[in-house]
Amino acid sequence: MSDKIEVATAAASGANATAHFTSDKSPYDAVKETPKERVSLLATEVLSAIHDTIRKHHVTYDEYIALKAWLIEVGEDGEWPLFLDVWVEHVVEEVNTSHRQGSKGAIEGPYYVPNAPERATDGVGTIPMRDDEGGTPLVWTGTVTAVDGTPLEDAKVELWHADDDGFYSQFAPGLPEWNLRGTFSVGAGGAFEIHTVQPAPYQIPTDGSCGRLIAAAGWHAWRPAHLHVKVSAPGYELLTAQLYFPGDPHNDDDIAQAVKPELLLDPRPQPDGSATVDYSFVLDPVA
Repeated sequence: MSDKIEVATAAASGANATAHFTSDKSPYDAVKETPKERVSLLATEVLSAIHDTIRKHHVTYDEYIALKAWLIEVGEDGEWPLFLDVWVEHVVEEVNTSHRQGSKGAIEGPYYVPNAPERATDGVGTIPMRDDEGGTPLVWTGTVTAVDGTPLEDAKVELWHADDDGFYSQFAPGLPEWNLRGTFSVGAGGAFEIHTVQPAPYQIPTDGSCGRLIAAAGWHAWRPAHLHVKVSAPGYELLTAQLYFPGDPHNDDDIAQAVKPELLLDPRPQPDGSATVDYSFVLDPVA
Protein backbone atom coordinates (compact mmCIF):
# COMPACT_ATOMS: atom_id res chain seq x y z
CA MET A 1 0.00 0.00 0.00
CA SER A 2 1.24 3.49 -0.78
CA ASP A 3 2.05 6.39 1.52
CA LYS A 4 -1.39 7.84 0.67
CA ILE A 5 -2.74 5.63 3.47
CA GLU A 6 -0.98 7.90 5.95
CA VAL A 7 -2.55 11.11 4.69
CA ALA A 8 -5.96 10.21 3.16
CA THR A 9 -7.82 11.17 6.31
CA ALA A 10 -11.54 11.03 6.98
CA ALA A 11 -11.58 14.78 7.57
CA ALA A 12 -10.02 15.50 4.17
CA SER A 13 -12.26 13.01 2.36
CA GLY A 14 -15.32 14.30 4.20
CA ALA A 15 -14.51 17.90 3.42
CA ASN A 16 -14.04 17.05 -0.27
CA ALA A 17 -17.31 15.10 -0.40
CA THR A 18 -19.20 17.96 1.22
CA ALA A 19 -17.61 20.54 -1.07
CA HIS A 20 -18.46 18.53 -4.20
CA PHE A 21 -22.03 18.00 -3.02
CA THR A 22 -22.71 21.62 -2.23
CA SER A 23 -21.07 22.90 -5.43
CA ASP A 24 -22.47 20.36 -7.89
CA LYS A 25 -26.07 20.05 -6.74
CA SER A 26 -28.99 22.36 -5.97
CA PRO A 27 -30.67 20.03 -3.46
CA TYR A 28 -33.72 22.18 -2.76
CA ASP A 29 -34.71 23.00 -6.34
CA ALA A 30 -36.37 19.65 -7.01
CA VAL A 31 -38.46 19.79 -3.82
CA LYS A 32 -39.27 23.50 -3.57
CA GLU A 33 -42.93 22.82 -4.47
CA THR A 34 -43.30 20.00 -1.94
CA PRO A 35 -46.53 20.56 0.04
CA LYS A 36 -46.15 21.42 3.71
CA GLU A 37 -48.28 18.37 4.51
CA ARG A 38 -45.69 16.08 2.90
CA VAL A 39 -42.83 17.72 4.81
CA SER A 40 -44.79 17.44 8.05
CA LEU A 41 -45.63 13.78 7.42
CA LEU A 42 -42.02 12.74 6.76
CA ALA A 43 -40.53 14.81 9.58
CA THR A 44 -43.14 13.59 12.07
CA GLU A 45 -42.63 9.92 11.20
CA VAL A 46 -38.83 10.17 11.39
CA LEU A 47 -39.04 11.86 14.78
CA SER A 48 -41.65 9.32 15.93
CA ALA A 49 -39.30 6.48 15.01
CA ILE A 50 -36.57 8.11 17.11
CA HIS A 51 -39.00 8.60 20.01
CA ASP A 52 -40.10 4.94 19.78
CA THR A 53 -36.47 3.76 19.89
CA ILE A 54 -35.79 5.90 22.98
CA ARG A 55 -38.85 4.51 24.76
CA LYS A 56 -38.30 0.90 23.69
CA HIS A 57 -34.67 0.79 24.82
CA HIS A 58 -34.84 3.25 27.74
CA VAL A 59 -32.13 5.51 26.31
CA THR A 60 -30.24 7.22 29.13
CA TYR A 61 -29.32 10.89 29.36
CA ASP A 62 -25.65 9.97 29.05
CA GLU A 63 -26.41 8.12 25.81
CA TYR A 64 -28.44 11.07 24.55
CA ILE A 65 -25.63 13.53 25.30
CA ALA A 66 -23.13 11.24 23.57
CA LEU A 67 -25.42 11.11 20.52
CA LYS A 68 -25.71 14.90 20.45
CA ALA A 69 -21.92 15.27 20.63
CA TRP A 70 -21.45 12.70 17.87
CA LEU A 71 -23.97 14.37 15.55
CA ILE A 72 -22.14 17.67 15.98
CA GLU A 73 -18.83 15.96 15.17
CA VAL A 74 -20.27 14.40 12.00
CA GLY A 75 -21.02 17.89 10.74
CA GLU A 76 -17.68 19.31 11.84
CA ASP A 77 -15.86 16.45 10.10
CA GLY A 78 -17.86 16.98 6.90
CA GLU A 79 -18.99 13.35 7.04
CA TRP A 80 -22.73 13.73 6.48
CA PRO A 81 -22.37 12.71 2.79
CA LEU A 82 -20.43 9.62 3.86
CA PHE A 83 -22.86 8.72 6.66
CA LEU A 84 -25.99 9.13 4.54
CA ASP A 85 -24.57 7.44 1.44
CA VAL A 86 -23.31 4.44 3.41
CA TRP A 87 -26.24 3.79 5.74
CA VAL A 88 -29.30 5.41 4.17
CA GLU A 89 -28.98 5.79 0.40
CA HIS A 90 -29.45 2.09 -0.47
CA VAL A 91 -33.06 2.20 0.76
CA VAL A 92 -33.78 5.46 -1.10
CA GLU A 93 -32.37 3.88 -4.28
CA GLU A 94 -34.45 0.74 -3.78
CA VAL A 95 -37.70 2.68 -3.36
CA ASN A 96 -37.08 5.04 -6.27
CA THR A 97 -36.15 2.37 -8.84
CA SER A 98 -38.63 -0.36 -7.89
CA HIS A 99 -40.74 0.38 -11.00
CA ARG A 100 -37.94 -0.27 -13.50
CA GLN A 101 -38.01 -3.18 -15.92
CA GLY A 102 -34.44 -2.68 -17.15
CA SER A 103 -31.09 -3.02 -15.42
CA LYS A 104 -30.77 -2.90 -11.65
CA GLY A 105 -29.09 0.10 -10.08
CA ALA A 106 -27.26 0.86 -6.86
CA ILE A 107 -26.18 3.81 -4.76
CA GLU A 108 -24.11 6.68 -6.16
CA GLY A 109 -21.97 7.02 -3.05
CA PRO A 110 -20.05 10.12 -1.94
CA TYR A 111 -17.23 10.07 -4.52
CA TYR A 112 -18.94 10.95 -7.81
CA VAL A 113 -17.58 13.94 -9.72
CA PRO A 114 -19.48 15.14 -12.83
CA ASN A 115 -17.95 16.13 -16.16
CA ALA A 116 -15.30 13.43 -16.36
CA PRO A 117 -13.39 13.70 -19.67
CA GLU A 118 -14.72 11.99 -22.81
CA ARG A 119 -12.49 9.01 -23.62
CA ALA A 120 -14.24 7.02 -26.35
CA THR A 121 -13.88 6.92 -30.12
CA ASP A 122 -16.57 4.82 -31.83
CA GLY A 123 -17.40 3.34 -28.43
CA VAL A 124 -13.85 2.25 -27.58
CA GLY A 125 -11.64 4.01 -25.05
CA THR A 126 -9.27 3.82 -22.10
CA ILE A 127 -9.95 5.47 -18.77
CA PRO A 128 -7.36 8.05 -17.60
CA MET A 129 -4.72 6.32 -15.51
CA ARG A 130 -1.09 6.59 -14.47
CA ASP A 131 1.61 4.80 -16.48
CA ASP A 132 2.28 2.50 -13.52
CA GLU A 133 -1.36 2.09 -12.43
CA GLY A 134 -1.72 -0.95 -10.20
CA GLY A 135 -4.42 -3.57 -10.53
CA THR A 136 -5.33 -6.25 -13.04
CA PRO A 137 -5.93 -4.74 -16.50
CA LEU A 138 -9.62 -5.11 -17.36
CA VAL A 139 -11.33 -4.87 -20.74
CA TRP A 140 -15.08 -4.36 -20.37
CA THR A 141 -17.43 -4.79 -23.32
CA GLY A 142 -21.17 -4.38 -23.47
CA THR A 143 -24.12 -2.61 -25.05
CA VAL A 144 -26.75 -0.09 -24.00
CA THR A 145 -30.28 -0.87 -25.17
CA ALA A 146 -33.86 0.05 -24.32
CA VAL A 147 -36.23 -2.37 -22.62
CA ASP A 148 -37.69 -3.20 -26.05
CA GLY A 149 -34.22 -4.13 -27.35
CA THR A 150 -33.58 -0.97 -29.37
CA PRO A 151 -29.85 -0.08 -29.37
CA LEU A 152 -29.29 3.34 -27.82
CA GLU A 153 -26.52 4.76 -29.99
CA ASP A 154 -26.57 8.17 -28.27
CA ALA A 155 -25.96 6.68 -24.82
CA LYS A 156 -23.06 7.51 -22.53
CA VAL A 157 -21.37 5.44 -19.83
CA GLU A 158 -19.66 7.36 -17.02
CA LEU A 159 -17.17 5.23 -15.12
CA TRP A 160 -15.26 5.96 -11.92
CA HIS A 161 -13.66 3.74 -9.32
CA ALA A 162 -10.99 3.42 -6.65
CA ASP A 163 -7.39 2.56 -7.48
CA ASP A 164 -5.45 -0.51 -6.36
CA ASP A 165 -4.91 1.10 -2.95
CA GLY A 166 -8.63 1.79 -2.50
CA PHE A 167 -8.44 5.56 -3.11
CA TYR A 168 -10.48 7.86 -5.36
CA SER A 169 -9.00 10.75 -7.30
CA GLN A 170 -10.08 14.17 -5.99
CA PHE A 171 -10.66 12.60 -2.56
CA ALA A 172 -7.10 11.52 -1.69
CA PRO A 173 -3.83 13.38 -2.16
CA GLY A 174 -1.24 12.49 -4.77
CA LEU A 175 -3.62 11.32 -7.49
CA PRO A 176 -4.08 13.01 -10.90
CA GLU A 177 -7.36 14.96 -11.01
CA TRP A 178 -9.26 12.61 -13.32
CA ASN A 179 -7.47 9.38 -12.49
CA LEU A 180 -9.79 6.42 -13.13
CA ARG A 181 -12.68 8.70 -14.13
CA GLY A 182 -14.01 8.89 -17.67
CA THR A 183 -17.05 9.29 -19.91
CA PHE A 184 -17.55 6.91 -22.83
CA SER A 185 -19.97 7.51 -25.70
CA VAL A 186 -21.18 4.24 -27.19
CA GLY A 187 -20.66 3.25 -30.81
CA ALA A 188 -22.74 1.46 -33.44
CA GLY A 189 -25.43 -0.76 -31.99
CA GLY A 190 -24.99 0.87 -28.60
CA ALA A 191 -21.75 -1.06 -28.08
CA PHE A 192 -18.81 0.02 -25.94
CA GLU A 193 -15.37 -1.28 -25.01
CA ILE A 194 -13.69 0.27 -21.97
CA HIS A 195 -10.10 -0.41 -20.89
CA THR A 196 -9.46 0.08 -17.16
CA VAL A 197 -8.04 -1.82 -14.18
CA GLN A 198 -9.77 -3.85 -11.51
CA PRO A 199 -10.16 -1.79 -8.31
CA ALA A 200 -9.43 -2.99 -4.80
CA PRO A 201 -11.77 -3.43 -1.84
CA TYR A 202 -11.40 -0.65 0.69
CA GLN A 203 -12.50 0.53 4.09
CA ILE A 204 -14.48 3.73 4.37
CA PRO A 205 -12.54 6.35 6.39
CA THR A 206 -12.44 5.28 10.03
CA ASP A 207 -10.48 8.08 11.73
CA GLY A 208 -13.50 10.40 11.89
CA SER A 209 -17.04 10.38 13.22
CA CYS A 210 -18.28 7.48 11.07
CA GLY A 211 -15.29 5.46 12.22
CA ARG A 212 -16.18 6.17 15.84
CA LEU A 213 -19.67 4.79 15.25
CA ILE A 214 -18.23 1.69 13.54
CA ALA A 215 -15.82 1.04 16.42
CA ALA A 216 -18.45 1.65 19.12
CA ALA A 217 -20.91 -0.73 17.41
CA GLY A 218 -18.32 -3.42 16.64
CA TRP A 219 -19.00 -3.24 12.89
CA HIS A 220 -16.51 -3.52 10.04
CA ALA A 221 -15.82 -0.71 7.55
CA TRP A 222 -15.24 -2.69 4.34
CA ARG A 223 -16.74 -2.18 0.92
CA PRO A 224 -16.14 -4.87 -1.73
CA ALA A 225 -14.29 -3.91 -4.90
CA HIS A 226 -16.64 -2.23 -7.37
CA LEU A 227 -16.97 -0.15 -10.51
CA HIS A 228 -19.25 2.90 -10.36
CA VAL A 229 -21.28 3.77 -13.46
CA LYS A 230 -23.90 6.21 -14.66
CA VAL A 231 -25.57 5.24 -17.92
CA SER A 232 -27.66 7.82 -19.73
CA ALA A 233 -29.45 8.40 -23.04
CA PRO A 234 -31.92 11.11 -24.11
CA GLY A 235 -35.48 10.11 -23.28
CA TYR A 236 -34.43 7.37 -20.83
CA GLU A 237 -34.06 7.21 -17.07
CA LEU A 238 -30.56 7.70 -15.76
CA LEU A 239 -29.14 4.47 -14.38
CA THR A 240 -26.66 4.68 -11.50
CA ALA A 241 -25.07 1.39 -10.49
CA GLN A 242 -22.10 -0.35 -8.92
CA LEU A 243 -20.70 -3.55 -10.41
CA TYR A 244 -19.01 -6.11 -8.19
CA PHE A 245 -16.49 -8.92 -8.57
CA PRO A 246 -17.19 -12.54 -7.55
CA GLY A 247 -15.27 -13.98 -4.65
CA ASP A 248 -14.88 -10.74 -2.71
CA PRO A 249 -15.27 -11.59 0.99
CA HIS A 250 -17.44 -8.52 1.58
CA ASN A 251 -20.00 -9.06 -1.17
CA ASP A 252 -22.21 -10.62 1.49
CA ASP A 253 -21.65 -8.05 4.24
CA ASP A 254 -20.98 -4.78 2.42
CA ILE A 255 -21.17 -1.96 4.98
CA ALA A 256 -23.25 0.06 2.48
CA GLN A 257 -25.61 -2.89 1.80
CA ALA A 258 -25.49 -2.08 -1.92
CA VAL A 259 -24.56 -5.46 -3.48
CA LYS A 260 -27.25 -7.16 -5.57
CA PRO A 261 -26.92 -10.49 -7.43
CA GLU A 262 -27.74 -8.77 -10.73
CA LEU A 263 -24.71 -6.48 -10.31
CA LEU A 264 -22.08 -9.22 -10.10
CA LEU A 265 -19.61 -9.38 -12.99
CA ASP A 266 -18.11 -12.52 -14.51
CA PRO A 267 -14.49 -11.63 -15.36
CA ARG A 268 -12.54 -14.07 -17.53
CA PRO A 269 -8.75 -14.30 -16.95
CA GLN A 270 -6.60 -13.98 -20.05
CA PRO A 271 -3.16 -15.55 -20.81
CA ASP A 272 -1.44 -12.15 -20.51
CA GLY A 273 -2.66 -11.66 -16.94
CA SER A 274 -5.49 -9.29 -17.83
CA ALA A 275 -9.20 -10.02 -17.60
CA THR A 276 -12.19 -9.44 -19.83
CA VAL A 277 -15.78 -8.97 -18.80
CA ASP A 278 -19.04 -8.51 -20.69
CA TYR A 279 -21.84 -6.60 -18.98
CA SER A 280 -24.62 -4.67 -20.72
CA PHE A 281 -27.28 -2.19 -19.68
CA VAL A 282 -30.99 -1.92 -20.40
CA LEU A 283 -32.59 1.49 -19.80
CA ASP A 284 -36.19 2.33 -19.01
CA PRO A 285 -37.90 5.13 -20.96
CA VAL A 286 -38.83 8.28 -19.10
CA ALA A 287 -42.50 8.02 -18.19
